[in-house]
Amino acid sequence: MSSYYVLEFEKPVVELDKQIEQTELELAGAGEGEGERSGLSKRVSELRAARDQTLAALYSNLSAWEVVRVARHPKRPQSRDYIETICKDFVELHGDRRFGDDPAMVTGFARLGPHKVLVVGHQKGRTTSEKIACHFGCAHPEGYRKALLKMQLAEKLGVPIVTFVDTPGAYPGLGAEQRGQAEAIAVNLREMSMLRTPIVTVVIGEGGSGGALGIAVSDRVSMLSNSWYSVISPEGCAAILWKAANEQTNLLAATALKLTASDNLRLGIVDSVIAEPLGGAHRDGRATARSVEAWIVDQLSVLKRLDKQSLVDARYARFRKLGSFLEADAPSV
Repeated sequence: MSSYYVLEFEKPVVELDKQIEQTELELAGAGEGEGERSGLSKRVSELRAARDQTLAALYSNLSAWEVVRVARHPKRPQSRDYIETICKDFVELHGDRRFGDDPAMVTGFARLGPHKVLVVGHQKGRTTSEKIACHFGCAHPEGYRKALLKMQLAEKLGVPIVTFVDTPGAYPGLGAEQRGQAEAIAVNLREMSMLRTPIVTVVIGEGGSGGALGIAVSDRVSMLSNSWYSVISPEGCAAILWKAANEQTNLLAATALKLTASDNLRLGIVDSVIAEPLGGAHRDGRATARSVEAWIVDQLSVLKRLDKQSLVDARYARFRKLGSFLEADAPSV
């Protein structure tokens, strides 16, 4: 399996993939001799088993910085990939009725399993031109206003909301600030907390700062196992604390931020973690999408049974308890 993008820690796997590819070519060109074909076939099976064992070992012991690198893999499924795979009858909605349409934020109605839903998600883009158009997944204020406008429509129609978070953060440019970036996100936080319809969120890749939280004030929040969710990116944290962002400081920052899925689950920031296929979502996007779909369907089936006021009260309580702590008595001298 050839690849143009290789994570540093995955190099042993890439070597095994090359050996598998070469052996499969030899098997395809082998003669009719039963012994030769049997030997090559056995060799392929052994190499595949070795690759799977290596992947399992590597991904069971990733550092926080390596998790960030996996979450940014260019082949990792994005919001539109999930929409295409698990949603039916998707009808995209555009514009914020104030300034324009932001391609970094995708919104639209769809069917997901047995549920009619509104889908909202960050989109990074796949090709260079798409990435530039989508601002690499960094939404402008019109993106957050578009998301809120459609979520309020979903509330009016009694339709649950599903959001996919995948952004390094909101766009920090001059135009975005002039058009009220901070205000747009703040309004989303306030209004989402009061929407009288079920909201579920999945962090599918990067969950950076207010740019992520702007569509993640939800009744249930889950993360894919190789995604990250934090108040700031490791590079931003490193630049503030150590005045330089490099491999060493990025690793230190990522570790200190407690940004991995397991960290967020342990700290009560998210409600669950969705396991990715062996070797990460970028190796099997369809299997990942099926796991995401199953989680969303299960959560909506529960949340739709709650009355509207109980839903809002529970959402408020969920966020009020984040960051709680116990204050110990001062030690006696």
